[in-house]
Amino acid sequence: MHEWMLDNGFTPHVVVDAKHEGVRVPTAHVKDGKIVLNVSPTATRALTLGNEVVTFEARFGGVSQQLEVPVAAVLGIYARETGQGMIFGEDDTAPPTPEGEGPAAPTPTAAGTRRAKLKVVK
Repeated sequence: MHEWMLDNGFTPHVVVDAKHEGVRVPTAHVKDGKIVLNVSPTATRALTLGNEVVTFEARFGGVSQQLEVPVAAVLGIYARETGQGMIFGEDDTAPPTPEGEGPAAPTPTAAGTRRAKLKVVK
């Protein structure tokens, strides 16, 4: 999703569960246990999107900080310009869809695997 958003000129943002074990983010910017992080090349330095952890440097209030987010703590990713993206997990914690837009069609899944839900995120 991140690469697709960049290829299409969008600014990717991730929603992170800041209470998840192993998350290192600036606590002053956490709201309701979550933080939204701009993960575009212009907002990050040394971005590494690994299978287990996402790491990068970002500036908050002019101060550079090293961030570390376990992949399991990433709740979703969306494009700032369109609000469209993907929510990860089995719960329905995503904000309501804008008027006139219905929910996205479910994605096919193999038996016994977890299904990703695609929803409009603002």
